Amino acid sequence: MVAHVVTDIALDKVFDYAVPTGMAGDMAVGSRVKVPFGRREVLGYVVELSSDKPLSGLKSITEKVGREPLILPSLVALAKWMADYYLAPFETSLKTVLPNAVRKSKKEFGIERLCVVQRAEANEEELAAAKKRAPKQAEALLLLKKEGSLFIAETEKKFRISAAVWRALEKRGLAEIRAQHHERDPFAQAIFTPSLPLDLNEEQASALASITEEMGKPHPKPVLLYGVTGSGKTEIYLQAIAKCLEQGKGAIVLVPEIALTPQSVERFKSRFMSYNVSVAVLHSHLSDGERADEWRRIREGRARVVIGVRSAVFAPVRQLGILVVDEEHETSYKQQEAPRYHARDVAVMRGHIESAAVVLGSATPSMESFFNAKKGKYALETLACRVDSQKMPVMHIVDMRHEAMKAKGPPVLSRRLYDGIISRLEKKEQVMLFLNRRGFSSSVICMKCGYVALCPRCSVSLTYHRQHEKMLCHLCGHSAKAFSKCPECGDEGIRFAGLGTEKIEQTVCRLFPRACIRRMDSDTMTKKSAYETTLGEFKLGKIDILVGTQMIAKGLHFPNVTLVGVIYADMALHMPDFRASERVFQLLTQVAGRAGRGDVEGEVFVQSYTPFHSSIQFAKRHDYDGFYEDEIEFRAQLGYPPCRRIILLLFKSRSEEKVSFIVADALKHLVSALDGAAEVSGGVPAPIAKIEDFYRYHILIKTARMAEARSRLRAFLKSYKMPEEVSLSVDVDPVYLM
Repeated sequence: MVAHVVTDIALDKVFDYAVPTGMAGDMAVGSRVKVPFGRREVLGYVVELSSDKPLSGLKSITEKVGREPLILPSLVALAKWMADYYLAPFETSLKTVLPNAVRKSKKEFGIERLCVVQRAEANEEELAAAKKRAPKQAEALLLLKKEGSLFIAETEKKFRISAAVWRALEKRGLAEIRAQHHERDPFAQAIFTPSLPLDLNEEQASALASITEEMGKPHPKPVLLYGVTGSGKTEIYLQAIAKCLEQGKGAIVLVPEIALTPQSVERFKSRFMSYNVSVAVLHSHLSDGERADEWRRIREGRARVVIGVRSAVFAPVRQLGILVVDEEHETSYKQQEAPRYHARDVAVMRGHIESAAVVLGSATPSMESFFNAKKGKYALETLACRVDSQKMPVMHIVDMRHEAMKAKGPPVLSRRLYDGIISRLEKKEQVMLFLNRRGFSSSVICMKCGYVALCPRCSVSLTYHRQHEKMLCHLCGHSAKAFSKCPECGDEGIRFAGLGTEKIEQTVCRLFPRACIRRMDSDTMTKKSAYETTLGEFKLGKIDILVGTQMIAKGLHFPNVTLVGVIYADMALHMPDFRASERVFQLLTQVAGRAGRGDVEGEVFVQSYTPFHSSIQFAKRHDYDGFYEDEIEFRAQLGYPPCRRIILLLFKSRSEEKVSFIVADALKHLVSALDGAAEVSGGVPAPIAKIEDFYRYHILIKTARMAEARSRLRAFLKSYKMPEEVSLSVDVDPVYLM
């Protein structure tokens, strides 16, 4: 037998090794192995097995690491597809499938710690004697009687019962100390109350029936669940997963933001407690140990439902029955490092490989997904009404040009928004204020000479953060102390221009001194428990006004929120990206959906300097279909997705002269290599021309024949020799063109 092995060394090659006779019955696709490589041994993964007779001189596998395959065969197949589709090295795709915490372990996965278990129960006389002679032993015996087993390290921390006490009890035959696998539970302290399925309305029942029907097919079609905010999409997910569990299968639920995870975890853990089904959680705020333990529970089949962000799409769920991608339109599902995969598209492919149903849910579907539904590639289920006949929030568009003229300068809050907040606070209702930019001011300008504080490493201005009196670059992290005088002319007329969430918070605290105000952005959510704590307090009504970035804009359900304010709706509208209008429409619709989810009708105030822009007007009317028809015409005319597909080539170098020369040369060869399979444009500096001292140039490929274009591009990438000073990255189906 011959094993085709991918090593941990990035060489983009598969190597052949002979399988020793003693290992043949044990070897499988996905097995982790040690193999000789030159003068050393390296770790690798078996990606294919063949019954060919090994060639003479073929090296043999040295050792099989672990009892079972580390990677499920279906995930090996998924990694192969990713490597091919996203033009990435196979070993890079394979590494992506495994969490770092699992991959870097050199031995059989898992850790063991000393545990003490009850061996014989002490009688009343022994306990009474122990209380007099050794009170700590008596305390330990009572604790052990209550718990049955305990990890010694934890008893030392929590109860100050040392290992010596347990050893003394072991000598007396009352306890036994042994090594036992220890799992960390990130939700060990959380309390969940079981919940029951809710009654579904007609639209929900129809959608659930469609999903259930797909689950029963050998080749299920992905279902796009297009439902307005508050239409009960989560309840459909829960009931669909319940049906999946009844069939003995597992489920994966993807959410786009860590901020959504606590609320999702509560809903799913509460619902599946009655099914006696364990729910695992995977996201970046877990420690390596917690993530590794959650992964192990999934792999062993002890957790059959998985909730997580982007990388949870690779969770090793056995007998996968359903994959749910909530808020499928979100750009955070796109990985920005190789392989530059989109978790939504990977979920669709994994569903195809494992014959699992895939549900894509959104109130504002991506143009690509809605286009696929219109073509019949996806099944479409629509939820046009909110549950319990709740009304959609009323959206007010505030023309900030008039407000600025009246206030003799651009105000942070318009008069209408201010009055609306006052009214809601008087009624003990809650308010959310949204601005997708952190910091206090977006730029620091000298009013005398025109000097602007720029990042020395990137072609962007520095953002002023008042709390720490620093100016930060949000691209590379460069930090500089804020100055009171212009470094160019020495004038004290320094102005902090533009808005950030920190400035919104300060303004709101000044205008509403009696209100409890909290800010949610990446500056404040630094602690591991910050998300859960802040959202928990907001849910309990301890916070009156929540100010935040996009992490508060979607998916959250707080029935007492009756007013949402969008401070500056135009921020993303004028970026040089063809998706700018789509993003603004989605963001306004999503953030508006946080209002009026309870008994009281909600309202939304959108502050804009371009109030008549189509994306704002369609959002005001909650008219996704109208926006889609308007936008698809523009995309078709210019040949942008979803009408055609795109691939972005990014060239980077510390030398602008070298990168511009290479890009011009590559552009000529690329046009020849693609030979009409695609349209090639660009060869110009990226919209953000420099990041971290690297000059950046773009070449954009548009094609209606993606498979052929990728094949020709792959051949070009192998043959074209790039100088060491210039790097090239390939992004298939990019979501950002900046």
